[in-house]
Amino acid sequence: MAELLNVKPTRMELLNLKRRITLAKKGHKLLKDKQDALVMEFFTIYDEALSLRRELNQKMEEAFKALQRAQMEVGVVRLREIALSVQPNREVEIRKRNIMGVPVPLIEAESFKRTPGERGYAFVSTSSSVDVVAEKFEEVLDLIVRLAEVEETLKRLAKEIETTKRRVNALEYIIIPRMEETVRFIKQRLDEMERENFFRLKRVKALIEARAQGEGA
Repeated sequence: MAELLNVKPTRMELLNLKRRITLAKKGHKLLKDKQDALVMEFFTIYDEALSLRRELNQKMEEAFKALQRAQMEVGVVRLREIALSVQPNREVEIRKRNIMGVPVPLIEAESFKRTPGERGYAFVSTSSSVDVVAEKFEEVLDLIVRLAEVEETLKRLAKEIETTKRRVNALEYIIIPRMEETVRFIKQRLDEMERENFFRLKRVKALIEARAQGEGA
């Protein structure tokens, strides 16, 4: 009510408010459409994340089982020596892409899968079980990189959804209703002013007519 008292009850202010309400409602619709699209995109990617997580858990279980077999076959010390001779993995490049205006990571990396020769250790002096371990953990690395991209995308989409939701709610429940209340207030004041002017003019007319009759007598 304190804000309404500071509003100038003029027709110009009324027109400006009506234009602002129209724009606010258009903005509300655009934001609501964006929110709905973001939610749909979020759940699509969420399903992908669940699938990747399940696959990663399975691959990690297979990799650690293969590691245990290799440790039993060649020994822990020898396996550690082989691991130290392995060449570093390929680097990944992190770029960005946009989903509904939200910047999300795009990880560009070649597959981590390599041949025994590319890994760098002398495969002639190792067991095939070592190659199996390497293959299994290379598969794990491929999935980890993909899952990292997907889960970070989910985090950013969730944050944007929350921000957009707050804006939608602010427009729907605070800003637009407040402007509409102000419009009703201005209309009411204009009606009151119009009635006051009407009665004032009526009294002036009556005074003029009474004076005219008195002069005529």
